[in-house]
Formats: sequence, C-alpha cells, structure tokens
Amino acid sequence: MALTVSDLPMIYGLLANSVSSDVNVLKPAEDALAQLESRPGFCSCLMEVITATDLASQTDVRLMASVYFKNSVNRYWRNRRDSTGLGNEEKLHLRQKLLSHLREENHQIAHTLAVLISKIARIDYPKEWPDLLSVLAQQLRSDDTLTSHRIFLILFRILKELSTKRLTSDQRTFSEIWSCSDVAVSSIESTTYDWLINPLPIASQFFDYSWNLWQTDLQKILPGFLVLAQNNPESHQDDMYLICERWFLCSKIIRQLIVSGFQSDAKSLQEVQPVKKVCPIMLNAIQSFLPYYSSFQEKHPKFLDFLKKSCTKLMKILIAFQQRHPYSFGDQNVIGPVVDFCLNKITNPEPDVLSFEKFLIQCMVMMKSVLECKEYKPFLTGRVKDDNRVSLQDVKKNVSSVVAGFLASLLPSERVVLLCNILIRRYFVLTASDVEEWYHNPESFYHEQDSILWSERLRPCAEALYIVLFENNSQVGPVVVSILQEAMNGCPSVGEINPQLLLKDAAYGAAAYVYYELSNYLSFKDWFNGALSFELTNDNPNMRITHRKVALILGQWVSEIKDDTRRPVYCALIKLLQEEDLCVRLSASRSLYFHIEDANFSEQDFSDLLPVCWDSCFKLVEDVHEFDSKAWEESSGVSLLQIQLLTALKNFVASLGSQSSICYNVLMPILQSVLNANSPDELLEDSMLLWESTLTHATTMVPHLLSFFPCLVEILDRSFDYLKVSASIIEGYIVLGGLEFLNMHAQTLAKLLDLVIGNVNDRGLLSILPLVDVLVQCFPAEVPQLLSTSVQKLIVICLSGGDDHDPSKTAVKTSSAAILAMILVMNTNYLAQLTSDPSLLAHLQKAGFSNEESILLCLVDVWLDKVDNVISTQRKTFALALSIILTLRMSQVLDKLEQILSVCTSVILGGTEEFTEEESSSDNMHSSKMEVPSKELRRRQIKFSNPINQILLENSLKDNLQTCSALHGELFNAAMSKIHPSSFAQLKRALNMP
Repeated sequence: MALTVSDLPMIYGLLANSVSSDVNVLKPAEDALAQLESRPGFCSCLMEVITATDLASQTDVRLMASVYFKNSVNRYWRNRRDSTGLGNEEKLHLRQKLLSHLREENHQIAHTLAVLISKIARIDYPKEWPDLLSVLAQQLRSDDTLTSHRIFLILFRILKELSTKRLTSDQRTFSEIWSCSDVAVSSIESTTYDWLINPLPIASQFFDYSWNLWQTDLQKILPGFLVLAQNNPESHQDDMYLICERWFLCSKIIRQLIVSGFQSDAKSLQEVQPVKKVCPIMLNAIQSFLPYYSSFQEKHPKFLDFLKKSCTKLMKILIAFQQRHPYSFGDQNVIGPVVDFCLNKITNPEPDVLSFEKFLIQCMVMMKSVLECKEYKPFLTGRVKDDNRVSLQDVKKNVSSVVAGFLASLLPSERVVLLCNILIRRYFVLTASDVEEWYHNPESFYHEQDSILWSERLRPCAEALYIVLFENNSQVGPVVVSILQEAMNGCPSVGEINPQLLLKDAAYGAAAYVYYELSNYLSFKDWFNGALSFELTNDNPNMRITHRKVALILGQWVSEIKDDTRRPVYCALIKLLQEEDLCVRLSASRSLYFHIEDANFSEQDFSDLLPVCWDSCFKLVEDVHEFDSKAWEESSGVSLLQIQLLTALKNFVASLGSQSSICYNVLMPILQSVLNANSPDELLEDSMLLWESTLTHATTMVPHLLSFFPCLVEILDRSFDYLKVSASIIEGYIVLGGLEFLNMHAQTLAKLLDLVIGNVNDRGLLSILPLVDVLVQCFPAEVPQLLSTSVQKLIVICLSGGDDHDPSKTAVKTSSAAILAMILVMNTNYLAQLTSDPSLLAHLQKAGFSNEESILLCLVDVWLDKVDNVISTQRKTFALALSIILTLRMSQVLDKLEQILSVCTSVILGGTEEFTEEESSSDNMHSSKMEVPSKELRRRQIKFSNPINQILLENSLKDNLQTCSALHGELFNAAMSKIHPSSFAQLKRALNMP
C-alpha cells in the first residue's frame, strides 16, 4: 500500500526517533523505516520532510531524511525483478521536486541531494530526464551565490557519475553533452603543427559558463584576499568564503570536462583547445594565491586552509591535463611557464612555500610526469626510403621533437645539475624531527620512511623525481659521485649527529636509488671494500644513520655484486641484522631478502651462514611490535615460542622464494604436526599462514603438500574465521596441483565449496568466488558437473534478493554472474541442462523467485544489468554469453536484441579510458628486481591461457546473428529495424560490415 501525505507525521516521528541517542528509541525507529522504504510514496514523504520550510532548523531530521532518500534511490530507483521499485509517476514528481529545491542552505543535506541526483541521472539521463541539464543551466542565471554554488555541486556530481559509465552508447552520450564533436584529421603536414591550427568547434555552453564564472569569481577572490590580509573588520567573510567554495567547485568541474570530455590528444592527434586556454590562467591563480600564505597563517586559518587546498588542487589539475592531453599541454605557452614555475619552487622556494609540503610535492609530481612522458621522448622509428606519405606516427614524431626542444631549453645542463644538488642536499637530508622520531620509535620510523607511497610525502617524492632526472640526463652521474666523495671526505668518523653526517646519509641514499646507472661511474667492489666496510667497523650509536643506508645500498646494488664479493656482503648484512637499532635491522632484513631471491644468489656462500641468519631473523620477529613487521598478537594460554617459530619460518620461506624447497625437511614435519582443527585459534591461524606461504612459493606439488588438503574441511567446519587464508590455500592447490590435485581431491573440493557457498556472508563469498572462476577456466569440462550444487546456488544468488543495499552484495551478484557467463561460453550444453533442472526451480521458488520466464533469459537480464560493474575480461565473457543467447529458440530473445548488440559492439570497439578524481602515478620508485612468487606466475599463466582470450567475439556474434535470423525470420528483421541508426552504425563498424 502506497504512503501518502497523511503518513507524513508518522514518517517525521520515525526520523526524529532515528537520531535519538537512546537505543531503545532509535532501534525500533530504524526497523520501522527499513520496513517502509520499499513502499511506494516513501521517497515522496522524505522529500516533503527535506523541503518543509517549517523544519528548516531541524537539520538532523532533514539530514536523516536525505540519507534515507539517497539509499532508497540506490536500492529501488531502477526497476528490478526482485522489487517493485518506484512508479514512473512518483519518479517524475521526485525529479521535478529535486530541481525546484536547489537553494538548500545546509551543506551536508545539499551534498547528499547532489549525490542522489547524480545517481538518478546515471539511470534516467537522457531518456527519462532529458531536461535535467537545461533546467540547471536556466537556474545558473540567478545572481544568488548560494544557488549557483549548489548547482555547481550538482553538476560536478553528475559529471563524475556519467563519466564512469562504460558502454559505448553511454560514452557517446557523455561526449555529446560535455565536449566537442569529433572532427577527422583530413590532412596532415609532417613538419608543422597544422593539426593544432584548426581547433575543434566551440565547446558546450557548460564549459564556457563554468570557465567564465571561474575567472569572474577569481577577480572577486583576489581583492577579497587583499582586504583580509589588511585585516579589515568590515570584510564579509561568510559571503567571500561561499564564493571561494563555488570557485573551487568550478575548478573541479573544468577538470572533469577537459579530462573526461575529450579523447586523449595522444590518440586523436586533435588539439584540446581548452588546455591552452585554461592552464596559463590557472598557473597565474596559483602565483596570485601564494603570497597570502604567511598573512593568512596568523590571522585567517579558514582561508589559509582554502588557499592550501586550492593551490594543491590547481597543480593536480595541471598534472591531470598534462597526463591526459600531453601534446596540447606541450604548447610552448603552457609547458614552458608551468615547468619554469615548478623548477623555481623546488630549487628556490620562499620560506613559507618551503613549509607548504603538499604543494611542493605536486610541483615535483608535475616535473616527474613531464620528464618521464613518453610523448615527449624522441621517436626511434625511421621512414621507408622514397615514401613521401605522412603518417600519424610522423606527426607524433614531429610534435614530440618540438616539445623536446622546449624542455631542453628549460632544462639546460646547469639547471639539471642545480636541481640534482638541491634534491640531494635539501630534500634527501633528514630533519631534526626525523632524527627525533627515529630515536623514540625506530620501527615506526622505518615503516614511515621506506614503505610509504612516494607521492604522499616530500622526501620519497623528491627521491622519485631524482630517479627520473637521473634516467633522463647523463650529466647527473658525475654530479652524484662528486657529492658522494665530498660527503665521505667531509665525515670520516662519527661522534655526534651533525650536518656532515646527514649529508653523507643523503648522498648514500642518492647512490642507492640509481645503482643501475651509477655503476658506470663507481665500482661497487672498491666502494664496499673501502668506505662501506669501514663504516661497519664503527659501533658508535649515531652510526645507525649511516648503517641504515649501508644496508639499503647492499640491497639495491645486488645486481652489481659479483663472485668473491657476495659472501662478504652476506656477512655484512647479517652483522647489520644483529645491531641494536630496529630500523637498521629491518632495513638489513629487507636487503637480505633481495639477495636470497636474486637469480645469482649463491647457496654455497650462504649455507653455513644460515643458522646465525635464522637466529637473527627469529630475534627480529620477536622484537618488532607493529602490524607491518609482526604477524601475531601475544595471547595467554598459547605458546608464544611456537607462534614466533611459525612466523619466523613463514618469513624465511618467503625470503627463499623459489628456493624454499631446501627447507622442506624442516618445514613439512612442522606443518604436519600443527595443521590440526583442534589447535588453539592463534596457533592455528599462524599455522595456516605458514601453509599458505609454502604453497605460494612452491615450484612443484610434492606428496606431503597434497596430503594436507583434507585438513581444510575440518578447519572450516569448525569456523569460517579462517576463510580468507583458506581461500588462498585452495587457490594455491588449484594453480600448483592442476589435474593431479583435482583427480585426488575432487570430492573434498566440492564438499568445501558447498560448505561455504550459501552459508557465509557476502564478504566470505567474495573470497571464494574467484576460486570457482579459476576452476572453470582451468577445467571447463570437468568442474561444472563436479560443482553442480554450488553452480545452482550461484544462479539463486543472481536471480533472488536485492543487491543494492551495499556494495558487497552487488559485487557478489556480479562475480556470480561472471562465473555463470563463463560456464555458458565454455560448456553451453551443461548450463542449458542445469537451468532446466526442476530442483533448481524449487531452490529459486524457496528463495522467493516467482518469475515464469526462462531462467536463462532471467540471467540475460542480470548480465545486461551488471556489465557496467566488471573488468574488461569479464565484459568480453558477458558479451560472448549474450551472443550465445541469440541462438535460443525463444522469441523473447528478440525483445533484448538491441541491448545485447549494444553490449557486444561496446566490447568489440572498446571504451574510453577512465580517470579518477585524484590521479596519481603507480610507478614504483624502487627498481630492484623482485621475484614473482611461483603461485603468482601460475596465476598469470592461467589468466593468459584463458580460453575466452582465444575466442573472437566478432566471429561469434556474426555466426550467432545468422543463427538468430534463421530461427526467427521476419521477426528478427523487424527487431533489427527498430535499432537506433547510431547503434546500427556501431554494429556495422564492429563487424566490418559494408
């Protein structure tokens, strides 16, 4: 029964109770609201509460109403088989009501409403909500600052939401709204920027309006900053701050429009004119803001926060433009001022800017991105003799040469040398606070310095920039050697922590990070036998600073350590592993790992060192306390010594990697004794972690390991607490044991999966479902029949119950659907028979599924619905499954024909790249060779040999369309004639049809 306006008092009362601090009042209210949320009219009642003028002051109740409204949109807006959803009439009312309530004064409520409008837009725009953008555009004409702020908040959320849709038709819709129409490159001259001379047609009115407002607001903000800096008491700070926030929103919208609204110019070879228009002015804004840093620091903390986030954001936007549209950004009037500005801020910052670390980090990220940009590198390809044709490759080559010339003029040799010196001498050097932190908590300092993402802290970011600078400039090598010699000569011995010692620490770090290039200028053998070995003879406590870097060097330079130097290095690392300082010991243990996993690791030189190495590692594991270092928590009633032994052994197995079989004579008896379902919880957990590590690094499946597998049934039958590590263990057996494992333990495996699927929560299912996926990939003929009960459960999961209450439920349904799609592709007859099994229908009816349509057709609805939620490989699987559906002898297939073809053509033609709001490089600043565990190698091999990769979707779709045509005749032709012309054109292009 639908809720009406007469139910408003009840809804309001429940909302008021739901924010009560009394649990006896709150819980019944939440339960009642949960019962009401699926009823028609519920969202309309919530909207009335949100917009009621007499409730304006009751922000907590209105906020709660907006939250329930947003959740209801997520769950019920899209009509589904398993819920009635909202009626079209109520949806129309809500859309109109939302657009009439733009001037929401409470920021939290306004933000929630913006999010839910964007969620509705994802589903309804443009078909059901065609006037959305035009209404917002009309409202933008208002002079009211708050209204325009709220509209830009909504626009930003809509932009973000629509830009993430992945189907080709959705991407086309987004492009038509936010960017310019495509213009083909008809003629290209090889020696000029001719392709940049003819810009695309003028961009949409939203970009123009946003950009004009951004500039207008900037002209209001800068005088306002001047008034604030003069501490004028009459300044209207609240109005000023709202303008600042609107301007900040405009900045994010402009970023989204330019990044997501245009194809990358590296692919299209078409200039993105807004990049040239926007970048110089954004850079000027940064330069105008920075001088106010010091005055705001003392007087206006709120505006200081705005200034800091704005300068940082603008620099991030410039980085996003450079990475998305490198050629347009490479214009001399863009890249020149930006690079010059960043270099000046890095090498000669004002005192205030020097303390503004987040901004300096972005300047370094920009420089790193420019220096390593492949579009700015010389092309090494040549041309065919006497071939006068100009290719796109020629154009790229010419443009890259021009940009490379700009960069060469911006970075002459003397400036590169200066930058290298500044990075090492200023940014690599430990500060007084660093030394203090190290002294009080060496373990925490180790993790903070060596394990953090390079783009999040200043010193790691400077180190990452330095590495790229070194790779791009041959003249840097002698500079580093010179600084290294200066530092070693200036600090021959240690009595106290002084600038000379800290410089040597910085120089050692600089030498460690670029071993692959510096080895041309520096003999490791001479360096180790001289200075480095001498450092290790000095036991002064302050030498921990140098010893940490010696440990780092010994690990990073592993490829340069040859023959008779290996054993002395092993001995040196074990000596460092025995020092008192935890930071030094942890650094030594990591470097020792690099040596043990190195392809040239000498077991002969290391074998007699193993006992002392083992004892030192055991002691280290005993002494560390943080989660990153220690794999257990102390617990009474459990032998701590046993836990320590298991953990140390696990770490040692990981260190040995592919060589781990040398310790099987010790390892296997321990595993056999501890893998017992009756073991105490803490001991069992560490036993399973050791079991997992053994499988991960094993190169062959030995009989002992095979015999352990049935233990998992007893362990999981006792508790699902160990499900995550159990899933990893099962995967290890699948990828390592292959058919031998399946033949021996097929029934045990089926029992395990049946025990878990349907009996654990969504999080647990997400641990297990990838195993089923791998099994089907590896054994498409054997596994589906073996796991029939589990496959039936996956069908029930897909076709019953809502999946929008939380992301994990959606992920479970999506993963299950992907597995079923793969089974259909690889074992079509089996899935067709299974979906006709009466027992499956009984299970579905018990789960509340009452649809009389074919179960296979119901799965089609799920595949169509979930194709947006999966990775590219799974999208191809979905498309292949949908293609096969075209061969069913059911006329209902034709009702879904356009949707099926849209998905298939989207996968064939591919989608555009995706960008997150905060883009950052995932490059690893450490270049040392890391061994890939045996399990990971086999996982990659399975992924590479996935039968899905061998099937051409184009051929499958062609054949199945012909079958569909033969089966349905004129009905097929009628269905094809209803397809939108643009979609039909996409289909023809995908299938190379004339």
